[in-house]
Amino acid sequence: MDDLKFVQGCLKGNKQSWAEFILRYSRLIYNYIYSVLSVKGRSISTEQVEDIFQEIFHALIKDNYRKLSTYQGKNGCSLASWLRQVTINFTIDYLRKLKPIVSLDAENEDGFTLRDTLNDLSPGAIEFLNDQDRRKTLQECISLLESDEQYFLELFLNQGLTLEEIKDYLKINRGAADMRKGRILQKLQDCFKNKGFLG
Repeated sequence: MDDLKFVQGCLKGNKQSWAEFILRYSRLIYNYIYSVLSVKGRSISTEQVEDIFQEIFHALIKDNYRKLSTYQGKNGCSLASWLRQVTINFTIDYLRKLKPIVSLDAENEDGFTLRDTLNDLSPGAIEFLNDQDRRKTLQECISLLESDEQYFLELFLNQGLTLEEIKDYLKINRGAADMRKGRILQKLQDCFKNKGFLG
């Protein structure tokens, strides 16, 4: 049975199809969650991984399978590939919500707090703040990118993968990898310009 017919069975409320879906794709979804965590260099508890897994399944069946019904199998996209993208998006969103709150009074390795730095009006502090502004702006610009573009950046910048490795990892050709990189960098440059950082 092809993927689209299989999904149609689930959408019609066929319990056997849904049981088969869970059996067939649960392990795959767990693997994709752990893959994103590995790429992002994040370690979270088993309970949190389970939370992501449950959120994904809840989203698929919520509102009479509304999310699952968006799978169309266009351009030869398999159900497994579609679920991979859904899982990446959910996992990245979940991790984004876990951003730590920075305390003004937490000391760094030199024994200084952020409050000390903010109170210090020396040129070094102003330079630090400018650098912080740039970093904050970069984070804001990255957050405006599509989830798959953020994932591409994560692989390229944080994990240090070459475009050749990325194309194999994402199962795309080298030209597509080059174009995606160029498009992402252009979006970031435009965002920086809009925020007054580039001339």
